[in-house]
Amino acid sequence: SPSKPISAWKGKGKITNHDYDDLRPTITYRHILSQNLGVRDPLRVIALCDSDAFYAACERVRLGLDPSAPLVVQQWESLIAVSYPARKYGISRMDKIKDAKKKCPNLVAVHVATYKEGEREPGYWEDIDTRTHKVSLDLYRRESSKIINIMKQSVPSGEIEKASIDEAFLDLSRPVRERLLERYPYLAKLPDDAPEGADSPLPAPPPIDWSQLGELVPLTAPGEESEPQDEISYENDHLTSWHDVALSIGAELIAKLREEIFRQLGYTMSAGIARNKFLAKLCASYKKPNSQVIGSILRNDAIPSYLRPMPFQKIRFLGGKLGDALAKEYDVSTVGDLLTVSLDEMQNKFGENAVWVYELLRGIDASEVKERTALFKSMLASKNLPKPITTLDDGQHWIRVLAAELALRLNDAREEVPTLWPKTIVLHARKGYETSRSKQAAFPFTKDVSVDVIASAGNKLWKELMGNATNVNVTIVQLAFTGIETSETGQQSIDAFFKTKDVQRQPLKRARDNNEESSPTRSDSNDREKKERPWTSFVCDRCQTRFALRDDQLDWSDDERSRALATLQQEHQDFHFAQDLENGSLPQKTGSSSRPASKRGRGAEPRGIAKFFGKK
Repeated sequence: SPSKPISAWKGKGKITNHDYDDLRPTITYRHILSQNLGVRDPLRVIALCDSDAFYAACERVRLGLDPSAPLVVQQWESLIAVSYPARKYGISRMDKIKDAKKKCPNLVAVHVATYKEGEREPGYWEDIDTRTHKVSLDLYRRESSKIINIMKQSVPSGEIEKASIDEAFLDLSRPVRERLLERYPYLAKLPDDAPEGADSPLPAPPPIDWSQLGELVPLTAPGEESEPQDEISYENDHLTSWHDVALSIGAELIAKLREEIFRQLGYTMSAGIARNKFLAKLCASYKKPNSQVIGSILRNDAIPSYLRPMPFQKIRFLGGKLGDALAKEYDVSTVGDLLTVSLDEMQNKFGENAVWVYELLRGIDASEVKERTALFKSMLASKNLPKPITTLDDGQHWIRVLAAELALRLNDAREEVPTLWPKTIVLHARKGYETSRSKQAAFPFTKDVSVDVIASAGNKLWKELMGNATNVNVTIVQLAFTGIETSETGQQSIDAFFKTKDVQRQPLKRARDNNEESSPTRSDSNDREKKERPWTSFVCDRCQTRFALRDDQLDWSDDERSRALATLQQEHQDFHFAQDLENGSLPQKTGSSSRPASKRGRGAEPRGIAKFFGKK
């Protein structure tokens, strides 16, 4: 058979340490004394904390089981979590529950909690049935929030970004800097004889005893030849840098954090500590799980040997279609192979944004750790029905089950932010593979959020959506809150926020720089009345224009006004959609269109590496 053509680029260049030329920057007094700790700070320390087999750990703690007990969490007949002791028996999430029990006869199998009609909270029932019950992940959400709160208490000056239900990034740069200056106070004062003033290099760092700090990612990969100077003597530490010292302090902080989480909650965590988010995430799995003494520490000098032999398609965002395209174009499989491709060549083929790929391969990542607000713009409860809904009464059964989930989640959120409230409740229903249909209405404020209140609002939408239909046949039903926001700063309570007498009602949105809406010259008495009464107006998030019901609609019932306002909102959203369509500025195609391609606009077509992340 004919031999496979060899890419002209493979082996074009020799991999050298010049591909990683930022590993030992000169750290000066200006750096150590700076208050601006940005992503280019040479002493930056980022950690990724990952809860070990989180769902299984939550159930083990709830049941008070020994950590060595093999345990799995199941959802119907499938497994969604496998503890590390269970994995020793060869059990994986790909197994069915009956197969898992064959591999481990003493396996503890816990079905995830479920909602069922008539119960206000999910429970662990014996009579679970996918035809009548709905899965609940609320326990795991709550435990995840507890972990984040401990992180905030443990490192109050750090930045914390919740990456997923069981992962969080921590920017430890500031708390590390504080401890660095406390431990080595001579760094806090610029010497009188500093040859270059604030730009003078710091003195040599002290030696580090790494033995109790964590798992060090080695400076050389297995089988890789090392130069004599690469063999660091931990007694002399002659190659230690100040960034290594910063990493060691970061490892101490993570050790205390992990101990506190285990003490309070009983959960173990793995961690990766490095100079940026990408590398922290990548090394967090090194010698996982909690066999890590503290965490995996990736020093700058170890970055080249750690990345070069790694299959690049296993790196997040470099798999899938983009990874396939890179592998095919350059006939490569590892990070080291791709290092031979120049930036110009990569950008010529994959666009200007390919610089992101080029830098990632070299361990460069300028993304920030940003604390994500605990507030959600929406909450969705959804059920894929194994047996379609065929009667209107069956639909009300599921709406009540979904309402229980929304009630629990909204009440949990309001414990942290009492002024939270959703503007709208939305019902979606789909028949088979048909397009989903939906109805929405303003969600009335009540002092106590209950299943009854939510189910009542959902049932009204269900009746409107179904009408007098005789052929229901719904296979997916969803109930959602949208427009979840909070009152302005200084608002005493959400009760006061919704008062309509003697109190000027504030809009549920962030403050604007201008006071156009509050100016008395912009409003007559009718406008003030519309703002004071609930469900009579709304402000568009995109154009910041207020729209109100007609004067003759003000005397309608609350339900009629809310439906009229929802219609007005939908019409205005359709207006913006039409504008986007005409301007060709839609971010993505959301479905098939009957309009000719020339009308949809060509500007929306993604280019460069962006096209590898689009939906099919």
